[in-house]
Amino acid sequence: MIDLVFSQLTDVFRIGLIIALVVTMLRTSAVTGRIFPLAFGVVFVAVILPTTMPGGTASLTDAILAGLVSNLIILVLVLGVARLVARLRR
Repeated sequence: MIDLVFSQLTDVFRIGLIIALVVTMLRTSAVTGRIFPLAFGVVFVAVILPTTMPGGTASLTDAILAGLVSNLIILVLVLGVARLVARLRR
């Protein structure tokens, strides 16, 4: 399971989707808020990637659970960078 999380943490497509999720959230936060779009986006990416990409040796449930963990780690890092950029712009 740990190997699966580490492999997903280095998935460039997953990182790109989470970055796009944060950028979209920042642009639309006045209308849609912040928490629900981020939560739904993290779950969506965690489910859609293992179901559409050719699978490895892990079961679908394990891949989705590992995806949730890795997406949350990536999300925290991206939100930290976004906050830093916003602070430096002021």
